[in-house]
Amino acid sequence: MKFEIEREELLKPLQAIVGVVEKRQTMPVLSNVLLAVRDDGLSVTATDLEVELVARAGLENAHPGAVTVPGRKLVDIVRTLPEGATVAMELEGDKVTIRSGRSRFTLSTLPAAEFPVVEEIHGLLELQVGQAGLKRLCGQTAFAMAHQDVRYYLNGLLMEFRSDMLRAVGTDGHRLALCDVEAATGESELRQVIVPRKGVVELQRLLGEDDEPAHLEVSTNHVRVTLGDLRFTSKLIDGRFPDYERVIPRDGDKYVEVDRQLLRQALARAAILSNDKYRGIRLQLAAGRLAIQAHNPEQESAEEELEVGYEGDGVEVGFNVNYLLDPLAALEGESVELILKDANSSCLIQAPGNPSSRHVVMPMRL
Repeated sequence: MKFEIEREELLKPLQAIVGVVEKRQTMPVLSNVLLAVRDDGLSVTATDLEVELVARAGLENAHPGAVTVPGRKLVDIVRTLPEGATVAMELEGDKVTIRSGRSRFTLSTLPAAEFPVVEEIHGLLELQVGQAGLKRLCGQTAFAMAHQDVRYYLNGLLMEFRSDMLRAVGTDGHRLALCDVEAATGESELRQVIVPRKGVVELQRLLGEDDEPAHLEVSTNHVRVTLGDLRFTSKLIDGRFPDYERVIPRDGDKYVEVDRQLLRQALARAAILSNDKYRGIRLQLAAGRLAIQAHNPEQESAEEELEVGYEGDGVEVGFNVNYLLDPLAALEGESVELILKDANSSCLIQAPGNPSSRHVVMPMRL
C-alpha cells in the first residue's frame, strides 16, 4: 500500500470518523483505523463494534492495499502538519511510514484481516430524507434517552417509519420527547427500530444543517445512513419499546402560552437554589401569572414571576427543573405552550399550534 494525498484531503475523513475510536479497548485493533486503498480511492474505517464509520477520499497513482494504524496518533500527526502539505504514506513490512516535507513518522500496524467490519446490509427499508430534518429529529428527542438504565431498550432512540413521516421518540421513564418530520417511507405498515445512544450522538455530530439528502437503510440488525462520502452504520437495540402513545396526555384543559426565552431564563435562575439531588421546582399558575419557586435544604429560596397568556383556574405542580429546561432549549420559536390538568398529571410542552414536536414531563412531589 502506497499513496500521496493533500493534508486537508486526509484530515477531513479522519476527523469525521475518529470519534468512534475508543482509547481503552479490550481488542487492540479497535484503537486502530482501517486504511484501504482501492481503484476508487482511499477509505478510512473506525468502529467500536456498535457504531462503524467509513469515510472516503479520492486518490491518484496509488498502490492498493489495506492495513490498520493507531487512529488518534494518525489524526494528531496529520492535524499538526502545516496547511497545504503533501502527505505520503507507505506500508513497509509491519510499519507504516508517513512523510511530509522534512517530517517522517513510523507507526505500528495490525493486519487488516483482524479489523471487524460490517458486511453489506440487506435493507428491509430505504428512504431519502434531508439532513436538516434528520438532525432536527435527533436534536428534539435525544436528550430524553435514558443513560445506563437496566431497561436497556430505553438507552436508545425509537425511530418509527410511517407511510408519510419519520418519527423519533426518546424517554427515560420520567419524561418523553417526540418529533415528526415528513418523509415518503413507502411503508404501508408501521416499522420501529431502536438506535443505541452512542449511535444517535455520533449521527447528530455528522449531520449538516442543510437539505442535502441522507440515504437511510434499515435491516433487521443495523441502520445505515450515507452522507455523501461518509457512511454511518449502527447496530440496533433488540428490544420492545414501551407504548409511548399512552403517556402523551390528551385531557389537559389548562393552556398556558409563555415567552420561551423568558421562561427558560427564569427557570435557570430558580434552579440555582433548587435541591441539588432532586432538582425540584414548584409552578403556581393563576390567571395571567406564573410563579416559579425553588427551595433547598439550606433554607434558601428563589421566586420568579412571569406574565402568561392564561385565563382559568389556578393549579400548583412540581417538576424536575432540568426536565423543563431541556425541551425549552430544543424547541424553536418565540413562545411555547404548556398544557396542564392538575397537580398529579403530566405536562405537555410544544410550540403553539405545532404538535410536530411534543415533550411530556411527569410531575414530582415536593
